[in-house]
Amino acid sequence: MLACPAVLSLIEAIVLGIIQGLTEFLPISSSGHLRIFPAFWGGEDPGAQFTAVVQLGTMAAELIYFRKDLWNIGSKWLLSLRRPELRSELHARMGWYLIFATIPIAVLGLFLEDSIEDTFRSLELIGGTLIVFGLILLFADRVGKRERPIEQLTRRDGIIMGLAQTLALVPGVSRSGATITAGLLLGLDRAAAARYSFLLSIPAVVLSGLYQLYDYVTGEVSAGVGTGALILATVLAFVSGYAAIAFFLRYLVTHTFTAFVGYRVVLGAVVIALAASGVIH
Repeated sequence: MLACPAVLSLIEAIVLGIIQGLTEFLPISSSGHLRIFPAFWGGEDPGAQFTAVVQLGTMAAELIYFRKDLWNIGSKWLLSLRRPELRSELHARMGWYLIFATIPIAVLGLFLEDSIEDTFRSLELIGGTLIVFGLILLFADRVGKRERPIEQLTRRDGIIMGLAQTLALVPGVSRSGATITAGLLLGLDRAAAARYSFLLSIPAVVLSGLYQLYDYVTGEVSAGVGTGALILATVLAFVSGYAAIAFFLRYLVTHTFTAFVGYRVVLGAVVIALAASGVIH
């Protein structure tokens, strides 16, 4: 049985729901922020289960935002199962890519469940991963050729980005940051890397959220917050998450990742300094 975090107040749950939505799709780590910000105001770690359940709100935003893409992928993939001539089309291929690329994080997520709940939530570790993986993202953005649109995505690209997604099991790495970094190093342009990154996150986060939600509903563990507050936090994560997707995709048309990297480095340094001095824990 997983550990039960201290009960969060209604206000804390609301704030964390908004933070989850705003940070889920930006390359700055939503799980890291949900661990860091309660420490800043002297609150308790909401726990990995709260994070996983509230992520269902941002996934709902993603499902609605990318509904046309998902419909095309799902329908073409199903048709391609009995019509071989469709298997070379992008949407049919994307269906297979998303399936294969989700397997690594699903397996590792179950294998490392206890570490995700405990060891990986160290503030010093989160501060370090914010800095290190932020700088790797900056490197990828600078050296990547950024010349391949999403239409040129290959099975190799999809699986490599799926492997990169497993790094996000450690708070502070950032799911979108890790997968976008891999995409840039593979030569994808920023928009293509971000779009596939978002689509790739759907199966993994939905499975994780439903798994944790089942434990919460059946009483196996507590998400550290009342049901009403948990629902409200999830709804706010949906609203803020939808806005974050729309902003980020427009932003990438004319901007680099430098601002996000700068934010990660500064936040990571502050977290490490405060945690090392005992100010936050």
